[in-house]
Amino acid sequence: MSAVIGWDVGGAHLKAARAENGRIVAAVQIACPLWLDVSRLEEAFLAARSEVGSADAHAATMTGELSMAFPSRAEGVCALSARIASALAPARSSFYAGRAGFLPLDRVRAHTADIASANWHASAALVARQTPEALLIDMGSTTTDIIPVVAGAVAARGYTDAERLATGELVYAGLVRSLVFASADRAPVAGAWTPLMNDDFANMADVHRIIGDLPDGADVQATTDGRDKSVTASRGRLARMVGRDAHEMNDAAWLGLAQWFAERQLRDIADAAMQVLSDGHVTAEAPVVAAGIGGNVLRELSRRLGRPHLPFGDLIDAAPAAREAAAHFAPATALAILASSTW
Repeated sequence: MSAVIGWDVGGAHLKAARAENGRIVAAVQIACPLWLDVSRLEEAFLAARSEVGSADAHAATMTGELSMAFPSRAEGVCALSARIASALAPARSSFYAGRAGFLPLDRVRAHTADIASANWHASAALVARQTPEALLIDMGSTTTDIIPVVAGAVAARGYTDAERLATGELVYAGLVRSLVFASADRAPVAGAWTPLMNDDFANMADVHRIIGDLPDGADVQATTDGRDKSVTASRGRLARMVGRDAHEMNDAAWLGLAQWFAERQLRDIADAAMQVLSDGHVTAEAPVVAAGIGGNVLRELSRRLGRPHLPFGDLIDAAPAAREAAAHFAPATALAILASSTW
């Protein structure tokens, strides 16, 4: 099939990747906070299609069914699938059900458990086609997926969110939207351990903005306080977490605190990766395939795990201008490529 668009409908973002003859030529992320208003999805599709164009066929996956806009995950899957199909009509829309493959809209209700939050499976399935042994780690804005690939197949022990949380294959640690207090209850400040305020004063986007390693375009949501996205404003938000104002310490001290929070989060991800690896099925030589907006952070994790580092972007055929975004939005990219070769 010549042109296919893969869609990943999250609770906070809509991501799309366009494949032409199996080659990714465009990828985009649009802010779409479903918890505020599900109807925003239609606007997000219009904005995304202005970037990636139209196609005769579309493949969709989702995590947005977890949004508090829906009373249950199953109802969320059905509601989102109907909205997706309507937004993309009259083109063909199929829904990725992981272990059950691609399904039309009329089979969604019977497979809600397969479709719910199956975006990780699409990325892992594509990696499994490209390399027989790997540990796929996709660090996004909210979560990190850690998926073993063994003998050219997805070797995850969990499938549902509950199973994946228990196996270490799903970690609620993201580069942008994770709240600072999610990975710690105290932090080193001015030579003393200081308990954190358990409030949403700052998120990890603030941390990485202060450090200076936040990728362009990664943070498309509003800040926690509605103020700007300058380093100065981020220092102010981080200061609130430890009961201070930014003027009470110098810039170097705030940088050190931000680095500590980034390190603390990375340890959580490393612990989960070691849990996944502890079953011994992934060979010692298998690389870490790093995807997501946190791909550069994962380079350090690869070093700590003592494994080769393989960027997800190196495994796909993509136009040079689209390669970075395609790697950032791996599930949408994977869907477009998988569907191109399946249909």
